[in-house]
Amino acid sequence: MFKPSKIRLESLPPSLSDVDLSQRLASKKRYKKALKQLQKRMLTVQQAYYHQGLRAIISVEGWDASGKGGAIRRLTERLDPRGFSVYSIAAPTDFEQGKHYLYRFQTRLPAQGNIAIFDRSYYGRVLVERLEGFASEREWQRAYQEINEFERLLSDDGVRIIKIFLHIDKEEQLKRFVERLNNPKKRWKLTDEDIRNRDKWSEYEEAIDEMFARTSEVNRPWKLIAGNHKWHARVKFLKTVVEGLEKGVDVSVPAIDKNLVKLMSEELMKKN
Repeated sequence: MFKPSKIRLESLPPSLSDVDLSQRLASKKRYKKALKQLQKRMLTVQQAYYHQGLRAIISVEGWDASGKGGAIRRLTERLDPRGFSVYSIAAPTDFEQGKHYLYRFQTRLPAQGNIAIFDRSYYGRVLVERLEGFASEREWQRAYQEINEFERLLSDDGVRIIKIFLHIDKEEQLKRFVERLNNPKKRWKLTDEDIRNRDKWSEYEEAIDEMFARTSEVNRPWKLIAGNHKWHARVKFLKTVVEGLEKGVDVSVPAIDKNLVKLMSEELMKKN
């Protein structure tokens, strides 16, 4: 079994066993209040990134049915759609398969003033591609260094990188699979592959912990979120993203452009 080194973080890297999956919010009222406050802060953050020409990447990983899509939807539903992009990453196309696996992420990097959100990301190389045999051992072992260097290049160029993993237990996943199967509006989310992957749960746990250990760095740490209770997970997800994007960034409202005020005054005078 892989043993994490101590060279990347001042403290030990996170582990799935560290997560208290019993965490929950006391009431729906508290959930809605917290969600509203965090969404307002997130809108302010987006405006700050736009005005200052900043860029950010949010990589969202997690078990199947862990609530990634729902958390991303709550994060973005009050934002200006011109300032962010959500990329749902599935199997590569035939065109993409002929290129390095990082190619399709390099072509989706955020423009100046924008935020890119990856619903699953290049970390699939050391998770599903590793365990399902889509990448050889040599390829996925090499990927840890490639991913670290890729992120280092981006962060050195000023890109803020937030990495989140939503964790649920095997029993909660099965409960959500049953719900999807019995709900016509959610049935499309469930595949036979999702069910087969449950047989490799322990192997995925080991791969996930190894990913944390080998790709967590001081300015790009993994953040683990307990996902068994959706209200708690969504609020914690938003809080983690907002605080990560706010750190070291001036999020105060910019001053009014004096030239713009002058032009507007002239237009009002013309009208009168």
